[in-house]
Amino acid sequence: MDGPSLDSTREAVATLESVVHTAIAHLSKRPIDDQQVVAYDLAHAASAVSAARALLDYANQGEAQTRLCAAFVADVAHDIASRLVGRHQHWGVAPEALNDLNGFMAAGRDPEFLTTLVDGAPSQLDPDMELASQTFRRFANEHIAPQAEHVHRSNDDVPEALISGLAELGVFGLSVPAEYGGFAEGGSNDYLAMVVATEELSRGSLGIGGSLITRPEILARALLAGGTEDQKQRWLPQLASGAVMAAVAVTEPDYGSDVAAVRVGATRHPDGGWVINGTKTWCTFAGRADVLMLLARTEPGTDNHRGLSVFIVEKPRYPGHSFDLAQPDGGRMTAQAIDTIGYRGMHSYEVAFDNWRVPDDSLIGGEDGRGRGFYYQMEGFENGRLQTAARAVGVMQAAYEAAVAYAQDRVVFGATVADFQLTQVKLARMAVLIQAARQFSLHVARLMGDGDGTLEASMVKAYVCRAAEWVTREAMQIHGGMGYAEEYAVSRYFVDARVLSIFEGADETLCLKVIARRLLG
Repeated sequence: MDGPSLDSTREAVATLESVVHTAIAHLSKRPIDDQQVVAYDLAHAASAVSAARALLDYANQGEAQTRLCAAFVADVAHDIASRLVGRHQHWGVAPEALNDLNGFMAAGRDPEFLTTLVDGAPSQLDPDMELASQTFRRFANEHIAPQAEHVHRSNDDVPEALISGLAELGVFGLSVPAEYGGFAEGGSNDYLAMVVATEELSRGSLGIGGSLITRPEILARALLAGGTEDQKQRWLPQLASGAVMAAVAVTEPDYGSDVAAVRVGATRHPDGGWVINGTKTWCTFAGRADVLMLLARTEPGTDNHRGLSVFIVEKPRYPGHSFDLAQPDGGRMTAQAIDTIGYRGMHSYEVAFDNWRVPDDSLIGGEDGRGRGFYYQMEGFENGRLQTAARAVGVMQAAYEAAVAYAQDRVVFGATVADFQLTQVKLARMAVLIQAARQFSLHVARLMGDGDGTLEASMVKAYVCRAAEWVTREAMQIHGGMGYAEEYAVSRYFVDARVLSIFEGADETLCLKVIARRLLG
């Protein structure tokens, strides 16, 4: 079956963009908080349409790519059409706005057409990035994947050998400029390399592979955005080499994703330096980390982002699930890991600071950086959102490969699970989503390399992480009862994927406070 043409796919994307733009114009007349449900739907719809637009370039590469793109756009159109049912008036869109796409949707979602897409299509990386992809995939296969199940089931620490191995590959220096000991040379290749590496390492394991890059990356971006030259010379080479591993201490028990409202305070000490008091939570990797990148309120009386600063807080490495540190003058830092259903290995801690003292040069940017911490933090977080999308792609790819292997091996009712049309369509839609997510991530990486893509980084995070939940769920379902057993890695993929829409900006906050606000602003 031929399926929709490339021209009809382009026309469908243009129609979907028109509907989204009409809705944006309509919703922009009222405050977002008065229409949160519709604004949330619009944020996800706009993100999906942006993914579809990005996939059109990929569709130009060949027939297999065209067919995959058509299937994806047909699913996006169907999803938006379902969101409009009963709510089109809230979108400011005519009920028949997508009627012209009915034939396209029927062809692109036809089961006979979808069963031809199970094998997917090539990613179209250039030779250098393809080589990088193969290098990191080999490391993931040989070193990460064999240890992933043990770490997950025992809730153990990330093996030190993995950290050392990744340091030798140079993965921690992908975002650090060459003059500071890293490999970044400016431009889109820096972001592309990070996306490619993160996907392949996450395919081996989200908890002990793909996420190891994120925290050094966030701190490096903050230092590059506002650090003094002395701070860059001191910390960036150590981050690039893996000699120093970082954790990020931003979230607080009462404020979650509301970064601008944090209350942990840093006050001047009479003898110099700063004294930190308060509690941070969901501080991933805080035990093993050598430094904490800590966002604290340095301006008394402020209650928004303008009173925040970022500190680099040094600490010894600690294995296990807790630590308790004391300073000679009475300061204490205590921490306890939070038990989680997945994403194990790095451990997320609640960390309490009681009169913990740090030196003057721990304030990023020195006095010039005082009160600018929110901006430095966001500099890292925007890239972290793109990186989280790449992590989601890696987890999806692992789940898909596991589902294909199991379906081809498992025999029921006299045939393999893979022989059934329903399985073939499930696998096809998984392959379509994964490739769309991958191409969207690569597209955003190129945008960010050109100094753009801030909104798209949030969009790709929102869309791809939601997609990862569906893909891993379907992979588990294809395994049947064994999908619910820890004997198979697919159960780990499912619980790992669930965290992706929560961290690096919870989905609801990201859609309402970032995506919708920028679209409607």
